[in-house]
Amino acid sequence: MFQHHGKNHHEVTLPHGQLHLFANEEVFASFEDRIYEMADHNLRIPRNIYMSYTPDAHIGIGTCIGTTAVWSMKDGFVSPSIVGSDIGCGMRVHLTSLRKEDIQDKEIRRKLIKAIEKFVPTKERDGSHYNEIKVEEIVREGIYGLPPEYVSDRDRSTTYVEHAKFEYDHSVLEHISGKLWKRAWRQIGTLGGGNHFIEIQYLQISEDKRDIAEKWGLFDGQVVVMIHSGSRAWGGMLGPKYTKEFRDAMDLWGVENPEKNLVYAPIQSEEGQRYINLMYAALNYAVVNRHMIAYGVHQAFQKVFGEDMEFPVLYDLMHNYALKEIHRNKPMLVHRKGATRALPAGHFMNAKPYKETGHPALIPGSMGTASYIMVGEEQGEKNFYSICHGAGRIRSRRATRELVTVDEFAESLKVGTDEEILVNHRTLKTVLDECPQAYKDVDQIIDSIAGAGLASVVAECKPMAVVKGT
Repeated sequence: MFQHHGKNHHEVTLPHGQLHLFANEEVFASFEDRIYEMADHNLRIPRNIYMSYTPDAHIGIGTCIGTTAVWSMKDGFVSPSIVGSDIGCGMRVHLTSLRKEDIQDKEIRRKLIKAIEKFVPTKERDGSHYNEIKVEEIVREGIYGLPPEYVSDRDRSTTYVEHAKFEYDHSVLEHISGKLWKRAWRQIGTLGGGNHFIEIQYLQISEDKRDIAEKWGLFDGQVVVMIHSGSRAWGGMLGPKYTKEFRDAMDLWGVENPEKNLVYAPIQSEEGQRYINLMYAALNYAVVNRHMIAYGVHQAFQKVFGEDMEFPVLYDLMHNYALKEIHRNKPMLVHRKGATRALPAGHFMNAKPYKETGHPALIPGSMGTASYIMVGEEQGEKNFYSICHGAGRIRSRRATRELVTVDEFAESLKVGTDEEILVNHRTLKTVLDECPQAYKDVDQIIDSIAGAGLASVVAECKPMAVVKGT
């Protein structure tokens, strides 16, 4: 049974509970039966307070990507499946004083790409070149655990972020293997593969949000850099380990669920507490990893444009995590798997620099399409202030390679024209599964969010060059 709660807000009654969906009519009609089936299996977890899908929702492992699911901290549940395997995956944007015309020349952009590849490893290396950084410090202290030479503007680096440091019980680190410590050290400041990227963009400011854009330091034609990455091996190796541990515990407790890849445990259980604490360690690693990627990109811009090149962070935020938050005057565990928090002006959970305006919500598109910088609205409270995290896949990597040609991909990147979006790979075939045709129409996704009153667009980010990992 479907119930409508105003524009782009749908409520679906499933056998085990209520699912809220935020999507315009076109996107809503595109949802397949399987996502409702997965939602119902998720709603079997006892004492669920709220569950929703953003318009970019699509099939994931155990839970759809694009899910917000909420339980009380007092008697609720935590689920690694509703966090995702790339714990702490998120977005970061840095500002420059450059304008589009300053990098319109393809040769300048090629120099930038080459320089970025020099300073930011796009795949795992045999050894980190950040010898002064200690993994033990960054997973305990987040950005505060970095040596001073990597945090030139400490105040901005630790306040213009969703969280610079997550507090947790450090005794859980005793469970981490030496192999993971070593691998995590090698991956500090590395991009990773899949849908992770570094993208050079220029801005187009929304007319009705120019006041906010000005306060944030944004202007039309401004060159910015958007970064998408997560906790790399640190989070990636925790996921499978705790999926197995939770499944063993569920078997012991006699708990069954038709979704074989969906695992969960009471928040206050030994398993739940250990996972939450180690997840927070992964969140610390993730925010530092994006910070260090940005450090490398800044070096690349300095190499091309000179040592005086400034590169302030606009914001850093996550879209794969479970976080203790206060809602309805009660502490709750809010899971966001492929969902972005978007707080409105005046909300107490805003980072200090954004108390007045609300913080930037960073929404990537896909290679060849626009990304967006949004700001949360008061109505977002109905969805626990969650919005989309991107465009959302419409077909698998394998299906994309079977159905989309390299020529079609090249056309979407405007190859051969003055507006060509440059890519760091020698052949587009190597990144074909990340082409725009693999994703939903990001403009429809943004229209769904804005139409539902959850957030508004402050700036559209047009791509000019993309660096992808392997």
